[in-house]
Amino acid sequence: MKKLDLFLLKSYLGPLVMTFFIALFILLMQFVWKYIDDLVGKGLEWYIILKLLFYASSTFIPLALPLAILLSSLMTFGNLGEHYELVTMKAAGISLGRIMRPLVIVSLAISLMAFYFSNIILPVVNLKFLSLLYDVREKKLAFNLKEGMFYNGIEGFVIRVGKKDKDGNTIRDVMIYDHTKHMGNVSLTTASWGKMELSPDKRFLVFRLYDGTNYEERIDLRGNEATRPFQRTSFSEQYQMFNLSAFQLTRTDENLFRKNYEMQNIVQLRHSIDSLGIQLKTDNANYHRGYLTNLPFYVGLDTPQIHPGNVPDTLKKNQPVTFISDVIGYFPASDRSAILETAKNGALAAKQNLDIERDNLYTKSKLIYKHQIVFHKKFTFSLACFLLFFIGAPLGAIIRKGGLGMPAVVSTLFFIFYWVLSFMGEKYAAEGVVPAWQGIWTASAVLLPIGIFLTSKATNDASLFDIDAWTRFFNKFLKLPDQRL
Repeated sequence: MKKLDLFLLKSYLGPLVMTFFIALFILLMQFVWKYIDDLVGKGLEWYIILKLLFYASSTFIPLALPLAILLSSLMTFGNLGEHYELVTMKAAGISLGRIMRPLVIVSLAISLMAFYFSNIILPVVNLKFLSLLYDVREKKLAFNLKEGMFYNGIEGFVIRVGKKDKDGNTIRDVMIYDHTKHMGNVSLTTASWGKMELSPDKRFLVFRLYDGTNYEERIDLRGNEATRPFQRTSFSEQYQMFNLSAFQLTRTDENLFRKNYEMQNIVQLRHSIDSLGIQLKTDNANYHRGYLTNLPFYVGLDTPQIHPGNVPDTLKKNQPVTFISDVIGYFPASDRSAILETAKNGALAAKQNLDIERDNLYTKSKLIYKHQIVFHKKFTFSLACFLLFFIGAPLGAIIRKGGLGMPAVVSTLFFIFYWVLSFMGEKYAAEGVVPAWQGIWTASAVLLPIGIFLTSKATNDASLFDIDAWTRFFNKFLKLPDQRL
């Protein structure tokens, strides 16, 4: 490897790694703030939180990597231009294409690795991340019994303690409402003081209560609504156990999430799309068959109006007719109201059934669109890594500003532009407005000519950001006199 190639690789890989982890950290912080309410106060083990953050950060790589490539390539060539190293290389007869060649090879390798990650690793990471996130969000808040407040975190019970001693285990002025019978406040236990302990397996919370009373309305006795029987029992010591299994993190079987489109690779997605497409065609045919069955008058919508004085041929042949007045006149007046009501109810029921089937077809169509979107995004992710390099590198050579100032601003604007195009295309594709390939590949189709244009300008040393050059161009285009002195 030549010294020039080694120098360029060292200049590029350092900013690439730095910007990648910065972008990943920012996206991870966004995730933390979004789900902070689902993480705090649940008593999660530290390794569960670290595992969740690791999986979350892995799912953000498709966003962080293209941004890092754009920013690092712009910084690298901006530094080379700012320190006149790029000018020196060109003065030595080295073209910009030759300068970019080792970094193009690196970008191509990164794009191939990005495709492997998107197709093989990302489905597994999504499965681990979404299943763990689901379990964490379903987990109840940790047991937190506060003084003077009613606590209903344990299913079937409401607990109140007047005071907790400094040891955290001794409680005083205890009230426990038992709602396990689902009959309201019919059972109450009070105690002067008690002790809280966990069972050895930490699955149960044990209250040892002292000097208390049990109050219970005997709703199980015959005639309780009239006599209102009431039972009161005093005790010197009593044990009360509460099941804490709901406070533990219970892992859901990951196989329940495997059929989700985000957990599938290209082969699985293609198979799912074909299967869903065949099912949709079958359901669509059944829908049209049911439409003609439930609404038989559809075939007679174009029947011309028939004079009421004559019996319609369609009625004699037991065929559907268009106008109600052509038929209802041949029935007794006392039955007409009931006949119309029955016909109306039947039509409404048929319409509701057809609406339900139509919504079902729409839902299945959207599911196919989402599978197709994920399928195409596996390719556009790796291609975006390659195209953004051909935007950042020539743009840095033109701007000739290094560091994190100007490059960060320019790269952020370009990335936002790319992200907005991708987001809009994905939304249109998800709603079926445009085909999935068209919506997902729009951003790449827009980036390609921009990359070619910037590379061409940088290769020819065009003064793209020279105000005087643009002034002369517009003066020439508008045929205005040159204003220079």
